[in-house]
Amino acid sequence: MTETKQRLWTPFLLTAFILAADQITKALVVRHIPYHTVGHSFFDGLLRIIHTRNLAIAFSIGSTLPDTLRSVLFIVFPLLVMIFLVVYYFKTDEITPFQRWCLAAVLGGGVGNIIDRIFRPLGVVDFIDVKFFGIFGLERWPTFNVADSSVVVAGILLALSMLLGERINNRRTSSG
Repeated sequence: MTETKQRLWTPFLLTAFILAADQITKALVVRHIPYHTVGHSFFDGLLRIIHTRNLAIAFSIGSTLPDTLRSVLFIVFPLLVMIFLVVYYFKTDEITPFQRWCLAAVLGGGVGNIIDRIFRPLGVVDFIDVKFFGIFGLERWPTFNVADSSVVVAGILLALSMLLGERINNRRTSSG
């Protein structure tokens, strides 16, 4: 494999790692913690590992939609987005290596939750429950999982790198 191809494919190791970590942790929660039960509590309840399910997306948005519409919105559409990201990843030369790693992390998390939506009829397994101290009126942040964390953190890093990269390019253009 050429060095260029290796640079393109290496970030997918992160995709595989996130996908594996996500599915393994969800399987452990399903196996060892009864549904709607707190399995472990740390730091005086600041962090809890619980077993819950989500048929919708973030903050249970869309939970009341009909099953068919939910399937299209939460399986088909995200799958198309993942395909678009992979095509974009390989077709563009306009993103940095760091941004490729971010996209790979988003893919890992996205695919992890799509797998749950397809193969877990009770919904996506969520298990990380964090105290939020009443901020935004929330005593606890909505429960999430490894895939959710990956998508959010990598998405934020990707957006920041694109914004900062744009600022740097604008400075070079205006001073050059």
